[in-house]
Amino acid sequence: MNIELIERAWNERELLKSPEVRHEIESIIADLDCGRVRVAEKKDGKWTVNQAVKKAIVLYFPLCGIEHFESGDLKFWDKIPTKQNYEELKVRCVPPAVARYGSFLAEGCVMMPSFVNIGAYVDSGTMVDTWATVGSCAQIGKNVHLAGGVGIGGVLEPVSANPVIVEDNCFIGSRCIVVEGAIIAQGAVLGANTVITQSTKIIDVSQAESVEYRGYVPENSVVIPGSYTKHFPAGDFNVNCALIIGKRKESTDKKTSLNEALRDFNVAV
Repeated sequence: MNIELIERAWNERELLKSPEVRHEIESIIADLDCGRVRVAEKKDGKWTVNQAVKKAIVLYFPLCGIEHFESGDLKFWDKIPTKQNYEELKVRCVPPAVARYGSFLAEGCVMMPSFVNIGAYVDSGTMVDTWATVGSCAQIGKNVHLAGGVGIGGVLEPVSANPVIVEDNCFIGSRCIVVEGAIIAQGAVLGANTVITQSTKIIDVSQAESVEYRGYVPENSVVIPGSYTKHFPAGDFNVNCALIIGKRKESTDKKTSLNEALRDFNVAV
């Protein structure tokens, strides 16, 4: 990947007319589509974002003219086509699920009627359940279950913003929202309707003293929606937060259902 060329094109948009620049951008998108490159990777225990790849995605849009195309019975009018080669990828895709070109789906993924956007990476054995969405550049690990209606936020601009990351073996319960570059560490379980943003208080209440996090759910945490009282000029009101009520047991099967994981803590969600 020619990072210098991408940076020049980012600062000088006239360079998008250059065949060399166009070829470089299209090559990066092709590499994203087959998983050769990623927007973010974990190195030495820390997630690192490749800003040049994010810039290439943004620069790809003006290179694409809007056009009519079809995917089975579905008709589209857009700049970016949908994936077509599911049999070759060994990915199960249930209609009318859509993954855009430039996203990566590893072998063994299951897409119920759902949406995966450009730049996203979905690793092996993961299920994207009905009406779940995986936003642009989001990174989803192995054996993750994104339950019905989950919203994983996307990010393209500003390019300095980090993507949402859900690590291996997580369960994200129905109608959860994870946005603004939040990191859900491996093995974590989010109960239905939990919202995680960079400003959400994530409070560990499982011990005698509470511990607070922002934008990060520690590994193997079991999390449910909660609230706390905050003072405003007009009075005291409850504000949403997320509560860590315990840890998944080491003996818990990684493929256990969300309800079973929560049942250990006598929580009905």
